[in-house]
Amino acid sequence: MELGKKIRSLREARGITATFIAKKLGYKYVSSYTRLENGDSTISLEQAKKIADILNVDINDFFYKENLRKTHKEDSA
Repeated sequence: MELGKKIRSLREARGITATFIAKKLGYKYVSSYTRLENGDSTISLEQAKKIADILNVDINDFFYKENLRKTHKEDSA
């Protein structure tokens, strides 16, 4: 799944609006944020970190199907 789509899916699952995240990121227009979710604009690592914090998820959730920390703990147990 593409990064923007993954972020949108997580955002919608939490009932958070794109407008809310856009304001938290300091965007003047929500369309600037939705361009990130639509893949029309690239997401910097710093933006990804901020979005992860807003969504209250681990940034790894954007890039991997499973949480790496959880998987690593299970492997070492």
